[in-house]
Amino acid sequence: MTFAHEIPAQADADATVTVVSRNIYLGADVGSALELLPDMPAAAQLMWEQVAATDFSRRAPLLAAELAADAPDVVAIQEATTWECRPTLFGSSTVVFDFLGQLLEATQDTAVEYVLASAGDRTAMNPGYSIPVLPYLTTVRDPQTFQPLFGTDSAACGFTIGDALLVRADRADDVRAVGQGDYSTIYRIVPVLFEIDRGYVWIDLAVGPGEVRFVTTHLESLWSEGATPVNALQAQELVEVVDGWGIPLVVMGDFNSDPRDPRPLTAPNPGLQPDTTTECQAQVESPSRMTARAECSPYWTMVRAGFRDAGPDALDPMNATWGSSALLAGPDPDRLAQAPNNPYGYTDRLDYVFTSSGIEAVESSLVSATWPTPEGLWECTDAQQVENANLAATIMGVELPRAFCLPTDHVGVRAMMKIGEPAVAPQADDRPPVLFWLVILGLIAALSGVISWWAIRRSSLER
Repeated sequence: MTFAHEIPAQADADATVTVVSRNIYLGADVGSALELLPDMPAAAQLMWEQVAATDFSRRAPLLAAELAADAPDVVAIQEATTWECRPTLFGSSTVVFDFLGQLLEATQDTAVEYVLASAGDRTAMNPGYSIPVLPYLTTVRDPQTFQPLFGTDSAACGFTIGDALLVRADRADDVRAVGQGDYSTIYRIVPVLFEIDRGYVWIDLAVGPGEVRFVTTHLESLWSEGATPVNALQAQELVEVVDGWGIPLVVMGDFNSDPRDPRPLTAPNPGLQPDTTTECQAQVESPSRMTARAECSPYWTMVRAGFRDAGPDALDPMNATWGSSALLAGPDPDRLAQAPNNPYGYTDRLDYVFTSSGIEAVESSLVSATWPTPEGLWECTDAQQVENANLAATIMGVELPRAFCLPTDHVGVRAMMKIGEPAVAPQADDRPPVLFWLVILGLIAALSGVISWWAIRRSSLER
């Protein structure tokens, strides 16, 4: 599979840069699995079967083709997942699926290759949280996968889900620095055993005459009644961290926050976003930068902190970026009925590109296949996928010749930006400040006075 595409100049005259934020989906619905707890083996089996059905080997080429079509300079990835399994009680685990590695390999088959950004010995990958391999508790059955690998029908499996920043291969040498951080706010499902910690990763990239820092993050989706949503606290931490960086910023990712959150109890809430059963007040109707309640909203926290949403318009239902089924077979039928203003069944806007001052968004768009149009989709054959696709199609009033699946459960966001003149940090001045010299002169004057007084006194004593 090849694509003809003219790659933009590395540092063109007007210093433009294009980015894409893409949640590539860990392959299973954690929420559905949590409903089965404390039966961990059942939850693990459900997730594993969904991962098999949402086959990333089928999805990776489609995601790579999307990137090749636009050739963005930087790609923010969320849910870069590795699945590891172990057939015995002891010994090391084997990586069975490596989504990020598969995606990068798939880009090599296009005309536009991507690499994991790196600088020195640091790579732009924050591994995020893990569900460890726990024999018996996370043991799953899958003879088709495990027999060739282990010679067994079952194995204990776990996963690690993280965030990463990719750069177009021709821009790999433009990465000047890499860093990462973790939020102190953690969602604890089962203390110690199942704690979801989140973080961010950043790179400094040469753009035009200066550098820009690109950040990707994935804020928590789970929340508890009677408490401020975890993602709101994480957003506040992020704002505090970046406030002291003093460099132009592009912050991208899955914020798990719709501008309408927290929802009034009477408002549609198909995605089960935070609502007023928490300690937070409901979001105002038709919120804006000046009127929105920001204390419990990651989206409005970013906007109030001075970041600009590069678009498309987050308040327009047409620009929702989430709402598909866990099996990727089109929109979720239960949510579809609550998305009357979006023709593809998406219900919530969760994904964004934010920019700091000095960066102008030239244009922006959504990146996604438009289900059920076959272009950009893959044919799904799992029985539950086919059932979901047919039901969704019936609700939408369309007929499907075959069942088609999406490349991921989120719509991506693309933005082209023009970078202004880089802010020049004040150069360090090694010369002592004026006050220093005034003090020195004062001390010299005082010392001269003492010396003069002593000379006069000595003279009088000698007479």
